[in-house]
Order: sequence, then C-alpha cells, then structure tokens
Amino acid sequence: MASSATAPNSLSFFSSSLFLSSSHQIPKTYISVSKLGSGRVSKPLSVSSQLATLPILSFEGEKVGETYLDLKAAPEDTARAVVHRAIVTDLNNKRRGTASTLTRGEVRGGGIKPYSQKKTGHARRGSQRTPLRPGGGVVFGPRPKDWSIKINRKEKKLAISTALSSVASAEGGAIVVEEFGEKFEKPKTKDFLAAMQRWGLDPKEKAMFLMIDVDENVAKSSRNIGTLRMLTPRTLNLFDILNADKLVLTPAAVEFLNARYGVDAVEEEDDDEDETEGSEEA
Repeated sequence: MASSATAPNSLSFFSSSLFLSSSHQIPKTYISVSKLGSGRVSKPLSVSSQLATLPILSFEGEKVGETYLDLKAAPEDTARAVVHRAIVTDLNNKRRGTASTLTRGEVRGGGIKPYSQKKTGHARRGSQRTPLRPGGGVVFGPRPKDWSIKINRKEKKLAISTALSSVASAEGGAIVVEEFGEKFEKPKTKDFLAAMQRWGLDPKEKAMFLMIDVDENVAKSSRNIGTLRMLTPRTLNLFDILNADKLVLTPAAVEFLNARYGVDAVEEEDDDEDETEGSEEA
C-alpha cells in the first residue's frame, strides 16, 4: 500500500521514510543482536542501522555544521508492529483503572417495598434499587481493573529508536540547534517564538525539543506554547516522538541518543526483563 500524507494532528510515523518502499530509503545495514552469556538459546533480534545527517543551526538560524544520528531501527516488515505494541503498552499503562459502579446489591436503600403490589395502577416493584429506577444499581458497569501490559525493555528501547530514526531520516523532520539556554536572560514567550521562526519552525506545528538540561528561563518561555513539548532524556517517550511534526535536538542530545540508542550502544544486563509503568514499590 502506498503511503499517503498524514494529517498534522495524527501520529506521523506511518508516513515517514522508514516505512516507504526500498527505492526511497537510504542504504541500511542489517545486523543481528543477541545477548552473550545467557543460558537460553533464543532467536537473534534483527535490527537495522538507520544513518541520518542533520544540519546544525546557530541561535540566529544560520547553518554552522552537520552531525549524524546512527540509531538502531526495526526491519521494515516488523517496524510497524514493534512501534504499535510499544505505544499501546504506554497508553494502557497510563490508565488508572479506578472506574467503579454499584450494583443493586451495593446501592443504599431499597429495604422495603415502595408501594403495594396491587390497586395502585403502577407496575409492580419490590425495591427502589432496581436498575430500572434513577439512583438504582448499574447493570454490567465498570469495575476496578488492572490495564497494565508488560513489555521487554529491549523491545521498548527498539521502538523508541525506530521512531527517532524514522523522524530523523525524513526530509526536514529533525534539526540540531546549538545550546541556547544562556541566550534567554529572562522568561519571554515572544523571544522564544522569534527563535523558532529563525530555525524554520512553525509555531502552529507540533514540535518536540530534546535537551539534556532545560534552563529555567527556557522552560518558562516555552511553556505557554501549546504545540511545543520540551523533554529531557528522563521524560523522553514514544507518544511525543510520534505526535510531533518536527524534532529539535541539541548537540548534547544527539550524543546521548547515539550512545543510548545507537548501533554501538551497550546493552544493559536487565534489558530482557519485563517492565510496566507504575509497578509496585516496597
């Protein structure tokens, strides 16, 4: 199926270059990653290397150099499934599952028969707690439920790197801006909007900024822009990556992504363990 243009208010990874036909993609190197020293024998995880060259812009909007993102990405035939599973897991794990209703056996009142069985002209009724009456019990209503889904950390990490490489490889999908935390002497949204226009960003389009440290003046200057998300490595998540039209990085953030999600990234020992958000703590 040919990919089509995606609306600005929809998740955009389906139309990125990662999911286009092979004639429109840059060369990729497929490798197999398997954990050494593990007792069990499992099928190696097949990933690809997605190399993207990004321009580096100064605070004034002039191009001063180039850098690259060399991130792991799921193969074309499994990329959709990996990213979809991770985003469904994130959204489900955000659900509190506390919605609850009362059945007719739990509703207060209704201990006596409201009126006589006969000679009233009304339908017979034995309790006010019947679901047919306002204030009565609820039939098949919601009850407290655990919606959490488990996902391997390595799989979730691959989904994030796949989404990042998809945005970075798209034309104009990502840029790198020199550190600008000290450029804002005081919080002012107007100055931040002017800087976005110098970088070629439309304030009406969704933009995601990834910075290692967010200066207080930068955070206060950007928090009133509804289409902007200011993230750090700690708050980086798959939904904001897919929901953004533009990705803005700093040089330090590029180094972090290459070290964390790159081809040469060192796998942690507990990456195979399942994780769920909001897990029980001692």
